[in-house]
Amino acid sequence: MSEPETREPSGRRRLQPERSAALSAGLIVALVMMVAAAVRGYGDGWLLAIAAVAVVFASVAAGQSRSSRHVERLETKEARRSSVAEAILAHIPDPVILVDQRSLIVEANEAARVLLPGLKVDHPLSFALRSPDVLDGIDDVLTHGEPLKVEYAERVPTERTFEVHIGLLRGSPSDLGGRPGIVLFFRDLTSTRRLEAMRADFVANASHELRTPLASLLGFVETLQGPARNDPTARERFLEIMRGQAQRMKRLIDDLLSLSRIEMRAHVPPTESIDLRSITAHMIETLSPLAKDRNAVIQAHLPEQPLSVRGDRDELLRVLENLIENAVKYGESGGKVDVELVRTRAPDGRPRATLSVRDYGPGIGPEDLPRLTERFYRVDAAASREKGGTGLGLAIVKHIVNRHRGRLDITSELGEGACFTVTLPACEDEVTIPNK
Repeated sequence: MSEPETREPSGRRRLQPERSAALSAGLIVALVMMVAAAVRGYGDGWLLAIAAVAVVFASVAAGQSRSSRHVERLETKEARRSSVAEAILAHIPDPVILVDQRSLIVEANEAARVLLPGLKVDHPLSFALRSPDVLDGIDDVLTHGEPLKVEYAERVPTERTFEVHIGLLRGSPSDLGGRPGIVLFFRDLTSTRRLEAMRADFVANASHELRTPLASLLGFVETLQGPARNDPTARERFLEIMRGQAQRMKRLIDDLLSLSRIEMRAHVPPTESIDLRSITAHMIETLSPLAKDRNAVIQAHLPEQPLSVRGDRDELLRVLENLIENAVKYGESGGKVDVELVRTRAPDGRPRATLSVRDYGPGIGPEDLPRLTERFYRVDAAASREKGGTGLGLAIVKHIVNRHRGRLDITSELGEGACFTVTLPACEDEVTIPNK
């Protein structure tokens, strides 16, 4: 190893400070010994020997000091790199697991431990992850050295699907003893798969909803062109049925277009100030004849003063229409529908408007509540079609409420009716809102 030297501006070589100090100390000791030997007549050879050993010792000590400092710097640098790697691993939101050649767990981040609670360092991965595809994939990567992707799915506590990237870790950390390791990266595909399933269901449901009235129309047209051509009574009856089927298709297409428009503007919150009290009173008055035809009464509980929200008037009218009309149609057996609008405050003190529509009909089962706002989902499909429903009403309500930065809550018990509650931010000038 070459001498640890530096050069001065003049070009002369200068030893590093730590070695220079050690050499200086050794030379001083050697000089003292030599002076003593001279005084005593150079007859004491052991003093000269001590002087020579002092010089050698000083040189070795300087080299060891430098070597020790170099090792310490390397260890410090390695520790710093390790801590940075651990911090990065901990902040990766997806599960990451590192195993050695024997599939023993070397390290795992917090996301991996949440996904697989049985993970323990130095324990086999198979103790926590019972997936033949993943375990066989590790062996395949070790054998061929090429990365691969496999799928891993779990059913409990909820159904989730992951794409596992398995790759060879070359130049692995010292924990692996210099041997190659394997990195497993779990990419969550649950939301993507659900979205794909929703799209497939949407296309299937929309096609079904359109195909049924179209088939009826074609059948009646063929009947009118054939056997009922000269039958005025049959013609009038069939034309009325055809009119109903055409209206059904029109409602479905209108709802699909409305839903599409709302989704396109979901990221743009409305800015117009709307008096929610006045449009609620207007919609109750509009739907009162429908309620009367079904032997039900709409009872309104509205504030005396206007209650303004930032919103789109047409969309808010659509929310009120869907909620009140559904309550009248599906809760008519209860004989009444309660519509209440109140001023409240959010936990952070901001004003808000809370609209609730409650019916006293048969209610909704707990297994149906989470899916009510899905497109084309119906608790009773036959009854919904008979009442003219398209299965898109509550989906439209949910998207409108989301665009208005509000919240939709649904509560129900079988035999006790259902309550639909919409909470919207009120205008900031609503400063006289009492706590409730």
